[in-house]
Amino acid sequence: MQHIAFIGLGNMGAPMARNLVAAGFHVSVFDLAPQAVAALVEAGATAAQSASAAVQAADAVITMLPANKHVQELYLADGGVLDSAKPGALLIDCSTIAAEVARQVAQAASARGFAMLDAPVSGGTAGAQAGTLTFIVGGELDALQRARPLLEKMGKNIFHAGAAGAGQVAKICNNMLLGILMAGTAEALNLGVAHGLDPAVLSDIMAKSSGRNWTLEVYNPWPGVMETAPASRNYSGGFGTALMLKDLGLAQQASLSVNAATPLGGLVRQLYQLHAQAGHGGQDFSSIVQMFSAEPSKPA
Repeated sequence: MQHIAFIGLGNMGAPMARNLVAAGFHVSVFDLAPQAVAALVEAGATAAQSASAAVQAADAVITMLPANKHVQELYLADGGVLDSAKPGALLIDCSTIAAEVARQVAQAASARGFAMLDAPVSGGTAGAQAGTLTFIVGGELDALQRARPLLEKMGKNIFHAGAAGAGQVAKICNNMLLGILMAGTAEALNLGVAHGLDPAVLSDIMAKSSGRNWTLEVYNPWPGVMETAPASRNYSGGFGTALMLKDLGLAQQASLSVNAATPLGGLVRQLYQLHAQAGHGGQDFSSIVQMFSAEPSKPA
């Protein structure tokens, strides 16, 4: 596969597409934000005038979109991907959406003769930029083998979770845990700082102790502790609070569908809903620390 269509150039999609360009693929890009397309063109991609135009000659189509409705519209609407992609094209959706929606779209794709994977990612914007993402894939093994040369240019770990929709189930389990860990880490840091501890020292202690977790080591929520984290740039970029809230909602829907108990998942969803309603929906999800501390320390 040499010609790739990439649709959705947000905080995650843009660096993923850039890595494909750097790997030597011919990448046609489309996004509703013209400036996002222009930035990829500067990197060597080709701009498409529409999503349908982007996919017409592509050997593989990769999408990274915000929510269920965007994926359904892009793939299933008249003139969408299933109407416009060339026969035999491989379809890879990297959005995080409901498993039942992923299955719906995959079934429609299969009926039209397309192989399709749901391949949501983990690793954040830093992983997208570095090409070290984890891909959590649902779909047929043969399709995954076709996709590997592409996924390996954007990620370091590729897991086959199972049939269509399985990638989404695994991803929402992961993101529910991530939301719980972030809220817990923020609460613990605030407690220590309220007692006069240095947040960087406390973070290092917990990262080397039994409280160790990814948010402490890679994505610290306290401003100034980790230079590369969104917390140190006023919670800009990264993974938005509104998107985390969406994923936590998907986790609750999934739990209800099989009567699985997720009390901590339900609680952290309520916390993120309150945080979003307070006006922080556009900030990185690590800004949940502001719920515990009205004015966390600013970086020097």
